[in-house]
Amino acid sequence: MKNPEIKQLGDFAIGFLTKLIETPSLSKEEDKTLLLFEEFFKEKNIDFETNKNNIWVKNKHFDSSKPTILLNSHHDTVKPNASYTKDPFKAEIVDGKLFGLGSNDAGGPLVSLFATFLYFYEQTELPYNLIFAASAEEEISGKDGIELLIKSLPKIDLAIVGEPTLMDMAVAEKGLMVLDCKAKGVAGHAARNEGKNAIYEALEDINWFRNYEFEKESESLGPIKMAVTVINAGTQHNVVPDECSFVVDVRATDAYSLEETLEIIKQNVKSEVTPRSIRLNPSGISLDHPIVKKGIALGMKPYGSPTLSDQALMPFTSIKIGPGDSIRSHTADEYIFVEEIYRGIDGYVELLDGLVI
Repeated sequence: MKNPEIKQLGDFAIGFLTKLIETPSLSKEEDKTLLLFEEFFKEKNIDFETNKNNIWVKNKHFDSSKPTILLNSHHDTVKPNASYTKDPFKAEIVDGKLFGLGSNDAGGPLVSLFATFLYFYEQTELPYNLIFAASAEEEISGKDGIELLIKSLPKIDLAIVGEPTLMDMAVAEKGLMVLDCKAKGVAGHAARNEGKNAIYEALEDINWFRNYEFEKESESLGPIKMAVTVINAGTQHNVVPDECSFVVDVRATDAYSLEETLEIIKQNVKSEVTPRSIRLNPSGISLDHPIVKKGIALGMKPYGSPTLSDQALMPFTSIKIGPGDSIRSHTADEYIFVEEIYRGIDGYVELLDGLVI
């Protein structure tokens, strides 16, 4: 690596990631990894703020007259699955791979953004401010994670969200809306062909969900995907059911807002439709945005991401970039290549160096 400072920061990031892996931080239980960040900032005399299990810091020469870029990733993890052959809470480097729960999602991106923030922390002539934030509850889209943290932050003009993307640029991300649907019928005796079968009523709507194509399609994410994933009706074999409930998983795109998507659905089905939430929004950034143009010039490929991140809860422009590979996320014996972390820091630094937004 040409830049010795990047090499030094990479060594630090790998050491810090080792500590994170060996400090369990399941969603809602991130207090111990929060403490690791607090101890570091206290040792370096860097002012920080916390809100529950979220922590954030400003660059040393923060100037409120400048635009602000948020560098954000999460420090919570999913629970280790039963197929692990290694200790998920032991950081181990084997053949250039750093193993451990959360190493790839999103420990590698998190420490790479952290190191990048430290690279720029004391610079006096930055054309923007930087805020580094390690947030909680991302894996469960919890309300005490980035959604809570944002309420404490100053105005954000752009966010770089650290998730494993092989350092390509996710310029759009699908949102999620889960719908509870209820088809109504009239109960009756099955032998006498009485009543109105709610299952048959539901089938018409289920068929619509299966086949409907929205008029607008996202350039980056393609069509909206809808899938019926749960269904329940009936209590006994000889009674025509008067109610059939089913669940629909809707992967929304930036072609429509969640509210618009929901309205189109309601206009086309007879069932009662109730969204569990309309919080997890799709997102997109213009290909003409300066950070996208610079990323492309650096060889970072733009693409649309099917996976959900904290972008879904950000009411400002954001882009998702990070070392590691999404395919490894939530898998047994999760790992990230050590070299990916060095390249991640290098890539972030190149992207931000001289960027004008």
